[in-house]
Amino acid sequence: MSDHWLSTNSVRDLDRLADVIADAQHMVAMTGAGISVPSGIPDFRSADGLYSTDFGKFPSEQVLSRTFFDLYKAEFFDFYRSKMIYPSAKPNAAHILLAKLEEEGVLSAVVTQNIDGLHQKAGSRNVLELHGTVHSNRCMKCGKHFSLDELLARGDIPRCDCGGVIKPDVVLYEEALNGEVVSNAVDEINSADVMLIIGTSLQVYPAAGFVEYFHGDALAIINKDETDFDSLANFVIAEDCATVAEYLAKKLNISLA
Repeated sequence: MSDHWLSTNSVRDLDRLADVIADAQHMVAMTGAGISVPSGIPDFRSADGLYSTDFGKFPSEQVLSRTFFDLYKAEFFDFYRSKMIYPSAKPNAAHILLAKLEEEGVLSAVVTQNIDGLHQKAGSRNVLELHGTVHSNRCMKCGKHFSLDELLARGDIPRCDCGGVIKPDVVLYEEALNGEVVSNAVDEINSADVMLIIGTSLQVYPAAGFVEYFHGDALAIINKDETDFDSLANFVIAEDCATVAEYLAKKLNISLA
């Protein structure tokens, strides 16, 4: 990607944001589906997103509810395998930049709504996964843990040796978030002096409400579409997040290799 694709206003704002990041003492990032779009994983709410089409006779959003999982396991796993799992996806520049910033001691945590594990693949260590991860799965009967590969190898409705159904450790609609993860995320955001919000529409609660816990000096929203929190931000950059990351990395003298 090239800087040529960034607007003049975005370049000006990114130059300022690079200075802010360079001076940050405790920065936190919150990411959503948009950060993984350049890696080939579709988002949810854009015109081409997952929720723009139905899955057979069911709305896609309905399929991702706990009620649907309990009632239609075969249909759930059919959707899950075809629409939610991208094992060959690789981290893009945005994931890598966050990992490098953590490595340099600038970024303290990534709070993510994503379940794809790309932050960890990029090298990030302190990743708070609000909605769980496809890489962890548990038997609903005995609690045994299974990897993603093991889940995929166990038939249309994956079952444990004990006979129990193996459920992905992802938070479905109607399920509560993990309390410890939420508490740690709030603590990180509340103590941050700089917060980057990358690739999220900020429409899903309670995750979207986490922005209200930020009381630091600079809030940057990097998202192609407008959000309800844009008026609170010091920087609003409506650009592709990977292109933004490449530009910031160059300004900060950070290698993404």
